Amino acid sequence: MFLDYLALVLLLLSLTVVFYTFIYIHDLPHKIAKEREHPHEEAIHVACWLSLFTLHAIWPLVFTWAVSHKKQPHLPPASTPQPIPNGDLTHRLAVLEERLGKLEGSGK
Repeated sequence: MFLDYLALVLLLLSLTVVFYTFIYIHDLPHKIAKEREHPHEEAIHVACWLSLFTLHAIWPLVFTWAVSHKKQPHLPPASTPQPIPNGDLTHRLAVLEERLGKLEGSGK
């Protein structure tokens, strides 16, 4: 009798684990799209839920759609340029012209 109840508990437990694993895999494209800041994140989420009605036949397409967007790096805000004294700019220009002359001379 004890083994019957143990088998029932194990069966229900395994069905629950399979169900939650199925839902986790089903929602994976949405999590990827959210992490990559995909511009169509909500559409991907809806497509994930619609894939349940097609028994996940369109899930590979939704997954490909979600991973097709690369995350854009967040650049720090541009700092305001500091004014350069006129003499310093002239000196830098002369140094750059000298370096350019050396490079052109070495290429021949």
